[in-house]
Amino acid sequence: QVQLAESGGGSVQAGGSMSLSCKATGFQYSDYCMGWFRSTPGNEREGVAIVDRHGDVSIANAVKGRFTVSKDTTTNTRYLHINPLKAEDAGVYYCAADQYGCNWIGVGWDHWGQGTQVTVSS
Repeated sequence: QVQLAESGGGSVQAGGSMSLSCKATGFQYSDYCMGWFRSTPGNEREGVAIVDRHGDVSIANAVKGRFTVSKDTTTNTRYLHINPLKAEDAGVYYCAADQYGCNWIGVGWDHWGQGTQVTVSS
C-alpha cells in the first residue's frame, strides 16, 4: 500500500528554520515524481518544490533561496528545509507523489501525505 507520512511541522519564530519530512512506503521515490505543496491562509494551494523521477529539483520562484530539498535513500524519505522562515510561510504543508507526471498546481497527483501545520511566530 502506497503511503506518505509527514512529520516535522510546528511553531518556529520568524527568521528560524524548519525541516519537514515525508517518508514513503509501498513505492520508491526514484520511480515517482514527488512534490511539496502548501495551503496558506487566503491563498490557493501552491507547489513549492518538485523532484522529478530523475532526481532533478525545481524550487518555486516565490521561495527560491529559502527552500531546499534533500533525501535519505536508506529510509525512502524526502525532506523540505525552510530557512529563514517568514510569516507568509505559515500554513499546511503536504507532500505528494505521482508515478506519471508532475505539475505545480497539485492536480492529479495520486498520493498525498496527511499534511503538517507550520506556524510562524513573530
